Amino acid sequence: MLLSPAPIDAPAERRNYRWVARKPDQRTRRAPAAGRAARRETPRYTQVPRWGLLDPAPRPAAAAPPPLTRLTRWASTLLIATASMFAVAAVAELLRYLLLLRNRTRLIHPAVLICSDVFVVAAALIALLLALLSAVAVVGWLVDARRLAFQEAGRTDPRSVRTLVLGCVIPVVNLLWPGVFLTEIVARRSDPRALRAIRIWWAAWIFGGLVTAAALAWRTADSLQVKADGVLFTGFTDLVAAAVALLTLAMLRAVEDRDALGRSRTARRWLIAVDPAVPVIEPVQPGGGARAAEQPKDAADAPPDTDIDNGAVDREHEEVMAK
Repeated sequence: MLLSPAPIDAPAERRNYRWVARKPDQRTRRAPAAGRAARRETPRYTQVPRWGLLDPAPRPAAAAPPPLTRLTRWASTLLIATASMFAVAAVAELLRYLLLLRNRTRLIHPAVLICSDVFVVAAALIALLLALLSAVAVVGWLVDARRLAFQEAGRTDPRSVRTLVLGCVIPVVNLLWPGVFLTEIVARRSDPRALRAIRIWWAAWIFGGLVTAAALAWRTADSLQVKADGVLFTGFTDLVAAAVALLTLAMLRAVEDRDALGRSRTARRWLIAVDPAVPVIEPVQPGGGARAAEQPKDAADAPPDTDIDNGAVDREHEEVMAK
């Protein structure tokens, strides 16, 4: 520590300063004050902690929902609505045909004709719109059903979504390929009900397509009578379309292992019915002992009946033994 200036080369006894060696970062510490409170203990748990840091496993990335999933869920409702609307359209065509019959002899009020036209056109447009939505929903259901069926078999669907959609959308082609796509779903099942439902629907689907083509061709006629008959045939076509929609709904539920009403099928167990055991030979009962047990107590005081034919009892006993 330097006290005053002095020559650096002065001898040690003449220096007015001295060198003091200290440890690095050593400071003079004051003694703790007497009144300072004692240090507290290190914080610690008095019991086992019941909390912990959550370390959840990383969640897998959510798979993208298949297209048209939301519409596929409403497939059953859309099919029922489509069938109902085609039935209404058939009623509208029938009313128009009745107006045509009445118009042969009497004039029809223009307001009635306008109402009939509006009824026919509106019912037909709504039915066609619902049919289009139902077709899209059923195609989405077909894609999901095939994917699940092949996953259960440990395989992947050999047909792409594009192939399924084109096979169900392209005219004329869509009369054949949908049945093939559906048959591949239930090919490995042992229950024949789903396959039978698919075949029935397939036949109705082809018949409906042919009837629709005939109805469209009928509209090109020039004769008034043929046009009038075309109105009636259009009503018949609407009824066929309603039936096809209902059969489609039944087929969907059959593939999903449900009945026509949408209820899950319960397994049935067939048991062999066994009749109760019937003795072939009547058990032998002693005649005297059984009759004595049936007699009242006061019969002991009565005088003995000398008219009892013991021989008859013995003969009856012998007959029972013979049987």
